[in-house]
Amino acid sequence: MGLITDTLRLRQLHGQKLDLQFKIQQITTTKMSLTNAGNDLMQVGTDYDPESPIMKTLQQRQAKLKLLEEKLSHEMEEYQIQLAMVEEEYKACKGRIREEISEEFSYSFG
Repeated sequence: MGLITDTLRLRQLHGQKLDLQFKIQQITTTKMSLTNAGNDLMQVGTDYDPESPIMKTLQQRQAKLKLLEEKLSHEMEEYQIQLAMVEEEYKACKGRIREEISEEFSYSFG
């Protein structure tokens, strides 16, 4: 019975692992876009006087992008921690399956 439950759990963990990896990939892509947008804002701002209202607006937008980037970094760290936990449980589950299979098919005489 343990073999069946471990096999089912292994499939569930595999799905969670793929989901977390996808979320991490989405965050990475979003962070790259934010970084590019921030860089674009700074390139646009080089033509303006540092004290002009337009430059101050650009700096505020860049600060908002930085905050969003930090929030995404924190979220990605949480997903990476969850992924590490899922991977550890996945390894343990695979180990239990191997043990159960070897016990099931070991033959002792005597």
